[in-house]
Amino acid sequence: MGGRFEGTVDIDRPVAEVFAFLANGENDRRFSPRVLEMAKRTDGPTGVGTVYASTVKDAGMKTRREFRITAFDPPGRIRWTEISKNLVTAEGGYDLEPVPGGGTRLRVFNDLEGHGVGKLLVGLALSAARKDADAFARRIKRAVEAS
Repeated sequence: MGGRFEGTVDIDRPVAEVFAFLANGENDRRFSPRVLEMAKRTDGPTGVGTVYASTVKDAGMKTRREFRITAFDPPGRIRWTEISKNLVTAEGGYDLEPVPGGGTRLRVFNDLEGHGVGKLLVGLALSAARKDADAFARRIKRAVEAS
């Protein structure tokens, strides 16, 4: 059975700036050490229907993944779903809201689902992701604030 992991962090940047950073999926490499490559596969600005392709390394194994943007509501919400066929797939998103002082509260989440033998692996993947969720959110914060 799959499940969700999520993390929340306050970022010392305005909502529109954080949204723009996260809307560029190629920035994932700046905060996710598992992402080895990331490239936009569709033309035009990021929006609903945009596809990003990545190569990631999990538990020592490299896999190729493709994600499609399913909701794009500046400056507060981005959603994606994995369209590649892997043993464990994800769909998730970002929720952004302003906080006093001009900063942004970011909630990032992913729902993981196992397929085939991946149903046996998803629990391990979810456990590792949940342990890293707060650190993951802090890595996003550092990357945005450094940009």
